[in-house]
Amino acid sequence: MNRFVFPLVLLSAAGLAWGGGARPQFTPAQSAQAPGQPTQASPADQSESQQPTLRVDVDLVNILFTVKAKKGGQLIPNLEQNNFKIYEDGKEQKILHFSRETDLPLTLGLLIDISASQERLIDIEKQAASAFFSSVIRKKDEAFLISFGKDTELLQDYTSSPRALSAALRDLRGDGQTPMIGRGPIPNVNTGPVPQMGTPKGTLLFDAIYLASNEKLKSEVGRKAMILITDGEDQGSTYDRRGATEAAQRADSIIYSIYYVDHGFYAQYGMGFGGGGEGDLRRMSDETGGHVFTVDKKHSLDEVFKEIQEEMRNQYSIGYESTNPSRDGSFRHIEIKVDNPDYRVQARNGYYATANDAQ
Repeated sequence: MNRFVFPLVLLSAAGLAWGGGARPQFTPAQSAQAPGQPTQASPADQSESQQPTLRVDVDLVNILFTVKAKKGGQLIPNLEQNNFKIYEDGKEQKILHFSRETDLPLTLGLLIDISASQERLIDIEKQAASAFFSSVIRKKDEAFLISFGKDTELLQDYTSSPRALSAALRDLRGDGQTPMIGRGPIPNVNTGPVPQMGTPKGTLLFDAIYLASNEKLKSEVGRKAMILITDGEDQGSTYDRRGATEAAQRADSIIYSIYYVDHGFYAQYGMGFGGGGEGDLRRMSDETGGHVFTVDKKHSLDEVFKEIQEEMRNQYSIGYESTNPSRDGSFRHIEIKVDNPDYRVQARNGYYATANDAQ
């Protein structure tokens, strides 16, 4: 993204709904506001959001990335600018800025799946996420919390307080859906057909990513990331995987996916062992410069959060001015090459150029 927008007025409160019509939107939060948090904006306050916005054109394309060993996947720190070359649509670009981004402020969104297939894992997720926030969020960092199931809910808006985030996590509950089981018998239960349940099944994963990107992260500057905790099975979203990925790319946000499957849930309802959503998570993470982390017998959720924290604190940043001056809104492919054949670069695969009508 090569145009940054700095709003003169920014008003938002946890629980506000965005969008309208058929577009996905956040549902109002049911939990009480944490002490010291802003109250919902009054109509007079909301009118201020109509004030003009100051737009500043910045033609520097900035890419955050990590470098890992091809064997073992260890993070590689302490590389220099002369170790890298960057290409846009196959053409080498002149590097104008290079730094190691270990201390820059971080803007972070945590998106937690609360649908039926994840309900038995929620208590573990709450504890691990709370510990993660306590260790990673610093004074200049900000984070927000979203849950998604049959609805997408903003549980905690931007805050630098791990305590406020932990309070929102404590209120996290499964959305109480009844699984919509496929036709056929449940093994070891009966041999007759299973009736379709009346409660609609919904896991609005892609809509949650779209909303987090478009309504929360897009207007921010600096280092931005989303962390998903889910089995990757989307049901009922307005947007598809491509739409969700594009929204994250336009917001310049990395997607880190925590692939967490309750295999017992799927087996209980005769739905195999789950795991069908890993491919979508991998593609979204790869295309935004992130990674998929799997929770299994060898890797606990706490350990995965520590890996993500380490990765976010060991990023590089490259900035360049594109040799393509067109403001056509097109997608520009990016490739960063490192001079050591034993290393690999983990970075987003491109960005969307500013369009002429984005004035």
